[in-house]
Amino acid sequence: MSSIDTTITNPGAWGLAIIFIVVVSWFFYRYFAPDSWREWVGAGVVQAFIIALYAEMYGFPLTIYLLVRFFGLDREYVSTNLWSTLIGFGETGMFVSMLLGYAVAFVGIGLFAQGWRQVYRARQDDRLVTDGLYRYVRHPQYTGLFIALFGEGIIHWPTIFSVALFPLVVVIFTWLARREERDMIDTFGEDYRTYQRKVPMFIPRWEQWRDLVAESRSSSDDLKDP
Repeated sequence: MSSIDTTITNPGAWGLAIIFIVVVSWFFYRYFAPDSWREWVGAGVVQAFIIALYAEMYGFPLTIYLLVRFFGLDREYVSTNLWSTLIGFGETGMFVSMLLGYAVAFVGIGLFAQGWRQVYRARQDDRLVTDGLYRYVRHPQYTGLFIALFGEGIIHWPTIFSVALFPLVVVIFTWLARREERDMIDTFGEDYRTYQRKVPMFIPRWEQWRDLVAESRSSSDDLKDP
């Protein structure tokens, strides 16, 4: 296929794209609530990820267009979804990637929101939080953010921009986490150093993944706003 002679299935639902961008962005800013300029940098990259993802999902499939137009993608079936196009499973491939992506994304969203609630309550009491999700990772809200973006922007609907921005999101939030930990050491001293030595930063030990996910859904009380 040297030229674009295949119609790319494109919903073109820009109104739906705007709705998803607004809703997902509202949720992100509600829980992340950036304060310093460093946090705003991280939030800006995530915002770019969200806009690029849903603009392609419901607007114009730029990734597929570029692959067909400039990189010689030659498939009998060309869809707006990258996985269904590359693997050649058509609508079935799109449906499977959607189910897997949403399943992973919902786990990440739960971790992100629950981690924020737990640290919020700890700050209200001016204490070091080491229980709940913080027994497994030191930054569960960032772990949840990474998982959610990976599920939605890599598994469900990968695009050139989501694939390129995902590593940048990880790098920026790792940098933010390290700066936060220096502040925690200044505040809690040796208690936090001991906690650092015992608990991983983002990735729990293999045998603790199930407990981490279960803890994010633990009780109805935890799902209420603080």
